[in-house]
Amino acid sequence: MILLADADVVLPDRVLSPATVVMDGDHIIDVLREAPVRSPGDLYFDLRHHTIVPGFVDVHVHGVEGTDSLDGATAIPRIASRLPRFGVTAFCPTSVACSPDDLRTMLTAVRAARFARSAASSRVLPAHLESNFINPEYRGAQPLECLRLPAGAGPEGAFTGEAILAEIAAARPDVGIVTIAPEVDGALALIRSLTAHGHHVSLGHSGASYEQALEGISAGARHATHLFNRMTPIGHRAPGLAGAVLEHDDVTAEIVCDGVHVHPSMVRVAIAAKSPSGIMAITDATAGAGLPPGSRARLGGRSISIREAAYLDDGTLAGSVLTMDRAFALLVSVIGLSPVDAATVCSTTPARALGLQGFGVIAPGATADLAVLAADLTVTQTWIGGELAFGR
Repeated sequence: MILLADADVVLPDRVLSPATVVMDGDHIIDVLREAPVRSPGDLYFDLRHHTIVPGFVDVHVHGVEGTDSLDGATAIPRIASRLPRFGVTAFCPTSVACSPDDLRTMLTAVRAARFARSAASSRVLPAHLESNFINPEYRGAQPLECLRLPAGAGPEGAFTGEAILAEIAAARPDVGIVTIAPEVDGALALIRSLTAHGHHVSLGHSGASYEQALEGISAGARHATHLFNRMTPIGHRAPGLAGAVLEHDDVTAEIVCDGVHVHPSMVRVAIAAKSPSGIMAITDATAGAGLPPGSRARLGGRSISIREAAYLDDGTLAGSVLTMDRAFALLVSVIGLSPVDAATVCSTTPARALGLQGFGVIAPGATADLAVLAADLTVTQTWIGGELAFGR
């Protein structure tokens, strides 16, 4: 057995301190208050002055440390190999709008990585397509030339919306989340079709009114992509998409917790409105995450510059340079969440929203996916399926 001893252990409802997490194989078998009885052959770690949290689950990450999810057949395993150092035990590789060929390459790599995970890599979950079916006026850093209507023709000589849908249909188990603007022509029928096939539809990159957002929710959308960013703002007479998302308990909202994309006060407002069980912390990380300021990287084939966030050359905000350990730290130190609520937002809620049973919690019988944090909330160990995937 493996004993992670004398740490502060973040449970779903409280912090147990000091406590020991006992792992056997790929599961947690117990969480003990008393000093553990050690047997010959047990692997013992003294983790005094450390905090053990459920492994982070990032449902929206484009890349890290120089690699973008659309960088070819080897991109997904490279990203997976680099995320454990940030406490990430599972993630949804995320694409920007792209061509059918690029989408096929990415989804083929996602499929291979899901079923052939290295012991030192994060779990690869079905992909998040920040898709072609969004509102051009709210595209942000999404490439305009790749945006389509679900049943519309593309520019002469280019691909159609149907061609993208054909790639999704050919790789259904490997497509988890699809971001759609509910107001575009054909979107409501597409939402119904995607949800009927088991995909999670997320509303985002959208100019939807409050009423149009409700139609998208009624059609089956249950997620919201990076709440407040690239959507109609909240007004007291026109609540817009953000207002509809905050109001509806059935919708789980992503929020970028880097202090740049969303002001900390609005993060507090969102969590107060929906509770930690309704909010998923995401990084929206680009290939610039983990690189020093002044670096260059790529997002869907386009150049980005790395500062406090990622930017296209025209100055458009193009995702973050955030990592999930820093998101957790911001939630605790700046937003003021308890470790329990921060772990809920970073681990439990995204796992539940994706239907991952036994993930995102520390409890007997749960999967042994854990992050061990030092006093400054940096990651010192990451355990995935009871195996040490990262150790500082």
